[in-house]
Amino acid sequence: MTTKEFKRAARIILVGAPGVGKGTQAERLLKRFPQLSAVSSGDLLRESVRKRTPLGLEAESTMRAGNLVPDDMILRLILGELKSKRWVSSEPSVTDAFPAEPSADPAASFILDGFPRTATQASKLDSLIPINLVVSLITPADIILSRIASRWVHAPSGRVYNVGFNTPKVEGRDDVTGEPLTKRADDDESTWKQRLKKFHETSQPLLEHYDHQGVLWTVKGNSSDEITPKLFHEFETRFA
Repeated sequence: MTTKEFKRAARIILVGAPGVGKGTQAERLLKRFPQLSAVSSGDLLRESVRKRTPLGLEAESTMRAGNLVPDDMILRLILGELKSKRWVSSEPSVTDAFPAEPSADPAASFILDGFPRTATQASKLDSLIPINLVVSLITPADIILSRIASRWVHAPSGRVYNVGFNTPKVEGRDDVTGEPLTKRADDDESTWKQRLKKFHETSQPLLEHYDHQGVLWTVKGNSSDEITPKLFHEFETRFA
């Protein structure tokens, strides 16, 4: 794949329903634009807990008590990561009333994954660091449901197959081990319809928030391969 260089820093959020291929698009963008990095709130949280940092211990105690990790704790993790890479100024904290000053260096470009998921969280993030592009990935629900219906997995390795897209060489068998493929327990239509309904309920206010900020861009397609060229073109126009 041909790579492209950014001329200015990109601070990106991808928003898309479950099954839309958000992970696939993020992976392709990282390969296309080498200055772009992934910042995952979930990975930061797990790493902080593993390293037994003060914030990690605080988060672990919260989770063990059966509670969700508070937004401010996630924001502290994100800010700490961005500061450590010198992608934002080191002075501001989560409690400050003004956002951090982001680096203009193209190498300070990132896709933020896992946060925010709601408009409230987005407002808190606004006060921390300005996001300059939010991409809404849209694929029709009937196509997503069709993908799920034809999805099979090799549970031990996590390899995923999709009949018609990534079809196994031997029907019902993993390409590497030859072991049988299975369906995920939650890969049924009723479960996915509920997940899609929940996503649209929470994402609409989030997208409206970023639309008002003037940073929302929507891309539609029936497949990842249809969406990717549109994404590349938009990123190159805006940042390269």
